[in-house]
Amino acid sequence: MMRALSAAVLGVIYAFLLLPLVAVVAASLTAGELMRVPPQGLSLKWFARFLASETFREALLLSLQVAVTTVVVTVVLATLAALCHRALSRRLAATYRVAMTLPLLLPELLTAIGLLFFLNGLGLGKTLTGLQIAHVVIAFPFAFLAIVAALEQVDPAMEEASASLGAGGFGTFRRVLLPLIRPGMLTGGLFAFIVSFDMFTISLLLKPVGGNTLPLALFDFLTYDFDPTAAAAATLSVIAAVIGVLAIERMVGLKRAF
Repeated sequence: MMRALSAAVLGVIYAFLLLPLVAVVAASLTAGELMRVPPQGLSLKWFARFLASETFREALLLSLQVAVTTVVVTVVLATLAALCHRALSRRLAATYRVAMTLPLLLPELLTAIGLLFFLNGLGLGKTLTGLQIAHVVIAFPFAFLAIVAALEQVDPAMEEASASLGAGGFGTFRRVLLPLIRPGMLTGGLFAFIVSFDMFTISLLLKPVGGNTLPLALFDFLTYDFDPTAAAAATLSVIAAVIGVLAIERMVGLKRAF
């Protein structure tokens, strides 16, 4: 009885999480002129219209550029920060971990306003560089926590054994730690990509003059129109996230990554 009840509760939770995605995908495939579920026939014309739109193409390219750069910079910085965290005592490590995850603890709007004033003071307000810095700041805690979790699963005796065999610090990291924490780095990179690609509030306040990320372009589009082109763009975002998860499963396996 309890097993059946648990299965029913899980089914309701999964349905609550997945039905909105199913509705968006269905709306993007409609042959009609309005977003509706169930769709009026099936067609890919809204995807073609999305890709044919110069505004959406430029926004998509900018979002991809910022997200990919965010992944590279964030994973490198988060790995260095995680190694520093590992070297600290337990008390200092707890304080250090809170400091590294502060962007998660503060409301995103307050962080965005703070970054806006700070970057304006540096002359980087409303520039692509300023936007990139902001995305790295917000995405960093996700990668940091994933890599810290991976490092905590590594037995310190393996590092000691490597050092006893004559390996230096960099050699131990390259040959021992890096292969073991690679799943955490990939997971952190995936989180950083998704967070950056979908970031709205930060991008709204810090977007470069004349540039729009995809979430901002969709917001502007839905302000004046409501056809399924927006659903097609959302569907492509869902597909990108699924591809990322499948890539991690292919490379390291989800059980090791999460």
